[in-house]
Amino acid sequence: MVAFWQQRGRRQENGGLGSVIDGLGSVFDVLLANARLVLGVSGAAVLAIATLAVKRLIDRATSPRDEGDPKAEQKSLEESWQDLALIKTTPKPPKTQRREDLSEPLLSPARPVVPDPRGCSAPLGASQVKSSPLRCLTLQEKLLSRSSQLAVPEIQASLVPQLARGICTHLQNFLRSKFPELPFGRLFLSGALLDGLEVLAADHVHLMLPLVLDAGLWSLISGEDTVVRNPQYWMIKRIDLGYFPRGCSPWDRFTVGGYLSSSVLNETLHKLLVASTNWPAIGGLLGCAIHPVVASQELKLEVKHDQVELSITLFPVVEMEEKVLLAVPPEGLVENLWLESFYRAEVSRVKELDAGDSGARQLCLRILNGACRSQPSLHKLGGSPVTHVILHLSDTASDWAEESLADRFQQVLEELVASLEKGVLLCYFNPKINLLSGLLEEEIDEMGFVLYRAISEPELLLK
Repeated sequence: MVAFWQQRGRRQENGGLGSVIDGLGSVFDVLLANARLVLGVSGAAVLAIATLAVKRLIDRATSPRDEGDPKAEQKSLEESWQDLALIKTTPKPPKTQRREDLSEPLLSPARPVVPDPRGCSAPLGASQVKSSPLRCLTLQEKLLSRSSQLAVPEIQASLVPQLARGICTHLQNFLRSKFPELPFGRLFLSGALLDGLEVLAADHVHLMLPLVLDAGLWSLISGEDTVVRNPQYWMIKRIDLGYFPRGCSPWDRFTVGGYLSSSVLNETLHKLLVASTNWPAIGGLLGCAIHPVVASQELKLEVKHDQVELSITLFPVVEMEEKVLLAVPPEGLVENLWLESFYRAEVSRVKELDAGDSGARQLCLRILNGACRSQPSLHKLGGSPVTHVILHLSDTASDWAEESLADRFQQVLEELVASLEKGVLLCYFNPKINLLSGLLEEEIDEMGFVLYRAISEPELLLK
């Protein structure tokens, strides 16, 4: 008896709800019949899918099922999720319709979607009435665009050399008055900014202080023949002491063990810059604030102006036997070593090659230096190492025209990765020198990882 009343109650509920469903069905039919006229083809399709899903949900909710079968209930729930997912994933119609779309024939076929051969696709739901499709930039176009973004701000490009030359003049006069017996040469500025290769910001300049040595009293000994076994370093030996005893050269006061000591010279100049030079007075004349960096091992000045901030590093330099040696000793107990610099030769060679074939080596170098400057892990790779890779490639790749910039850029990245994998990048001017010898293994691994990714995604370096 109980089962009978339960079954009768269900029939009554179904009967009452059935009339409602029939009413909704007629409404849906009317909407679908007129949807194409009101919403267009795509809008009618969206409404039809949504209507079908809702009707399925209502039919499933009113259809009798076995209450004792948990699998049937679980299946019904899963089907409901699928229907809801169908509604959510249905693409939305365009918000705006052209007047012409309302007058199109009802049975007009849908326009086929033509794929973009360059791999660019319009965003989902975008109107197809636009006449100019999106276009992907080639690597060549991205490189040229990036090069235009690397320009140094005009105020820095003009003001920084002006401030540096003013400091150079005052420091030159002070050295001559402080050490009249020492034959210092004329101070001059050096660096990428002066050679048109600076990128992004002009915030550092090198100040070169030449030492004039008597070639008859001094000679060079390669670092390869010393305990450091590094051909990039040199020692400057005092010779002919029998005929010209100690004191005959004004530079004898800076010798240690018969060699001109770069460390002793730097210590003397450091004390001069920190304690003896009246930088507030010089800064007042130039309209800036000048502060020597006390804690640094380098001879460095920090310059602050209302419009720029500048770092100036002073390098004592010796030019002998067609070599340029800087007073930059390696870390450790060896204090008589001088580092051979190839910067002047690098810049001269790159410009000479570009002038010979109207090449884009300098452009490629600026883009790569900008990438190394923007990527903290690549800082030590910028400048000289990248320049030497470009010079090596210039011996094998003849086409350096601007039209081939993308190919050469990609090739430089591949050569850099290959060099980092081996841990060896030979100096263009002296193949005995490994330009990567001063890097830690962790630094080389990190550089290699970044550049390896950049081979397949060059855009990583152009941000």
